[in-house]
Amino acid sequence: MDGDLAARVRDVLDVDVEEFRAQAQADAEVVKTELRDGTFDNHRSIVGLEYEFYAVADGRWRQESDTDEAGAELVRVPRRLLELIRFEKELGLHNAELTTSPQPLNAEGLRAQAAGVRSHLESALQTTRIEGMRLVSDGMWTIPPSGETARRYLTDSITDQGVRVATNMTDAVRYHAMANGENAPTPFVLDAPHVSLEADTVMPESLITSIQPHYQVPHASDLPIYHNYALRVAGPLLALGVNSPFFPPDLYDEDVDPTAVVDDARAENRIFVFESVLNDDDAEKVRFPRDLETVEEAVDRVARDPTVVPMPVSEGDRFDDKFATLRRKHGTFWRWVRPVFDGADRSSANARIEFRPIAAQPTVRDSMAFMATFAGLMESLPQHEHPVIGLDWDIAEENFYAAARHGAESEQRWITNAGHETTDPERIYDDLLSHAVEGLRGAGCSTEQAEAYVAPLRARAESGVTPAAWKRDRVRTRIDAGEPLGRAIPAMQREYVANQTETLLDGAFVDWES
Repeated sequence: MDGDLAARVRDVLDVDVEEFRAQAQADAEVVKTELRDGTFDNHRSIVGLEYEFYAVADGRWRQESDTDEAGAELVRVPRRLLELIRFEKELGLHNAELTTSPQPLNAEGLRAQAAGVRSHLESALQTTRIEGMRLVSDGMWTIPPSGETARRYLTDSITDQGVRVATNMTDAVRYHAMANGENAPTPFVLDAPHVSLEADTVMPESLITSIQPHYQVPHASDLPIYHNYALRVAGPLLALGVNSPFFPPDLYDEDVDPTAVVDDARAENRIFVFESVLNDDDAEKVRFPRDLETVEEAVDRVARDPTVVPMPVSEGDRFDDKFATLRRKHGTFWRWVRPVFDGADRSSANARIEFRPIAAQPTVRDSMAFMATFAGLMESLPQHEHPVIGLDWDIAEENFYAAARHGAESEQRWITNAGHETTDPERIYDDLLSHAVEGLRGAGCSTEQAEAYVAPLRARAESGVTPAAWKRDRVRTRIDAGEPLGRAIPAMQREYVANQTETLLDGAFVDWES
């Protein structure tokens, strides 16, 4: 184990918490002054994307004699390989993250986003194949590394010079520090139906992967309006994007009824993994946020958020180094919709909304559909003063967690453009997706282009088939035929990876059914 990592963790633990908090509050005042001066205004909408993957064995070394009970096992990505493919490290050694360059929200900007993801990913897939692995776009992995159990992989740790270090976690100091600080919510407990897991580190969070669309607002003072609309669309969009109903089989309770596992499976366990692992009674760090009234309130929320890891801050010459402690604190400000303020220089300073509920999707086209649809909604709903803003916050929160539990079968509540409250999915998605198309058209897309971006989500709304439902149907069929969980879930996962191998870059999830 790298002794330097333990030393760096100890350095973090030596940071004075009260001094860190005081500096974050001071930084908040700097940001609010810059907001009043218009520094964070862009005068146009800009979009970006964070896209997470995990790596699996691509099966090229399998022998003809191997059974169907092998393949698609999780693999660790060598750090040198991450650098080679220009992906960023994430929590687990199996993770890789692609971040796109921000682009103006217009036809060319969206085309550049999609082309950038496809070209970068295609190159990465070619390179990783040489190493016998493949990057997978999915909400949760379910097949552990060959010869290992998921439980051991997620909980394995050592004590190095008095510091608890997760064996399979990347060397990012803040993640390791979370398991060693005075406020660490140890043990870190994963809470899900029929699943029991406790760990000494935050490593169980590495089960999950996501996409995170970014929307830079034109005028920073209007950020609360976009934020509050984003909370209203979070439930309906999550209901279409659910993609993590199952855990690795060895995490389920011993002697559990397989039928009960399928019946009780939440459509988007990713939501509950993140919340249960990182929250405790003293710090509810991951949650559905309250409405915002002012942009200054957004800044204050970050500054006042409970401090779990008071990371040291180095000085630099970026513009946002003027509030570097607040930026550092924002790294552990986990909300399903969150505001961000940063910029390398004054000309690139921006205020944006990060939309975090959506799991990584079966194909690039599906992932881009969520980015474009969210951006279109952010353009259209505020411009038209859509009445859904009047939906009570409590109902928006209920929508969100209902979607996480039941996906497309959740009874979402919505207020249509005509001002009528409805739970009819057809009316909800006709209104919501029409406004997404309208927003994209207003941003410069043709009607044909806008409809093409939204089409994968419209297909899900019409059919009711989400990736989670697809997975659940396949596991249920195998369970009904008498297969144990230990075979049914991995078989479904291998089918998912096989389908994605053919469609990731150029297809769509809807193709899987045909």
